[in-house]
Amino acid sequence: MKAFFVIYLVIISFLVGCNSNSLEVDISNINIDPIKVIRLDKDLFSITSENFELKSRYLDKKYGQFYNRFLINSIHSNGTTDSLYKGLVLSFVNDKDINEANNYVKNIYSDDYFEELAQNTTECVKRFKYHFPKKTIPKKIITCVTGWNYSMAYTDSSLIIGLDMYLGDTAKFYRMLSLPQYQTKNFTKDHILPDMMRAWLLTEFDNSEPINTLINHTIFYGKLYYAINNLLPNTPDSLIISYSDLQIKYCTKYEKKLWGYFAEKNRLYENDLKILRELTSDGPFTGAISKDCPPRIAMWVGWQIVKSYMKNNKEVTLSDLMNETDAQKILSKSKYRP
Repeated sequence: MKAFFVIYLVIISFLVGCNSNSLEVDISNINIDPIKVIRLDKDLFSITSENFELKSRYLDKKYGQFYNRFLINSIHSNGTTDSLYKGLVLSFVNDKDINEANNYVKNIYSDDYFEELAQNTTECVKRFKYHFPKKTIPKKIITCVTGWNYSMAYTDSSLIIGLDMYLGDTAKFYRMLSLPQYQTKNFTKDHILPDMMRAWLLTEFDNSEPINTLINHTIFYGKLYYAINNLLPNTPDSLIISYSDLQIKYCTKYEKKLWGYFAEKNRLYENDLKILRELTSDGPFTGAISKDCPPRIAMWVGWQIVKSYMKNNKEVTLSDLMNETDAQKILSKSKYRP
C-alpha cells in the first residue's frame, strides 16, 4: 500500500509539472522593497483656495519632479513658478467634468484594490529583477486624474496611472470625448497591470532600429509581449495584447492563414509606410486582411514567432532575447510553422 501511495504521488507530481506554466520562475530569493501606491489624485483634489499654499508645498515636496511634470502635461501650467499656477490648479480640481471623473475613481477604486495592485506589481518587478538583475526597477506607483491626457507613463522610477482612463468601457466621459469603441473597450481596471507593464518595458527596450521594415516592428513587439507575459505569467493573452476573447479566438483559428499572408510575397520585408501602418496600427480591425481580423495583427504574429524562437532555443534567456537586435535571426531560428 505504501509503495502504491509513493507511485501515486510521483504520478501526480509529474502531471502537475506538465501543466505548470513554463514562464513561472522562482522569485522567492529576489529581495526588493515593496512597491507602494501614492495617491496624487487624492492629494490634489483636497486643495482649496484657502489651503492652497500649504498643500502646494506639501505636493511639491511629496511628489518632487513628477509634480511639475504633471502640472505641465495635465493642467497645462509651466510648473509651480508659473504666475497662473494657482488659478490653473483650482480651475482643474473644480472643473465639473473632471470632478465627476474623480468621483468615479473614488467609487470604482478602493484602498483594498490599490493594496492588491501594489502586491501584484511587486511580484512583477521581482520577476523583472530575476531576468534583468542589473537594470533599475520602479520604486512606486503614482495614481492621478489627468483630465484624460494619458493613461500610463514611467518616469523617475515611478509607474504613473491616469485613473480617469480606466473608468469602465461605458463611462460617459469617453462618449463625450468621441473616443472609438475599439479603444474604450480597454478602459477597465483589468487592463491596468498589463498596460503598466507595457508602458514600463517600452521605456526599457526602445524600438530604435534604423531599418524601418515590417519584420523589425513585428519582432520587436513580439519580444515585448513575450516579456510582459513573463512578468504576468498567469494573465490571459487577451489582456496582454489588448484583444477581446473573440479576437484571440480568430487569431488562433486562422493562425496558419495569417502566417501565409505574411510569408506571401515576403511581406515581412515591406518598408512601405502605408502598409506598415495598416498592419501595426490600432483600429477596429486590419482592413488589409479582413474586417474580422484584429488590429495590430503583425504584432500578434510577431509574438507567436518569438514564442516559437524561445521554445526551439532553450539556451536563450529572456535577457538574451530582449538584447537580440537581429530580427532576421530570430525569425530564422524560430522555425515558426503554424
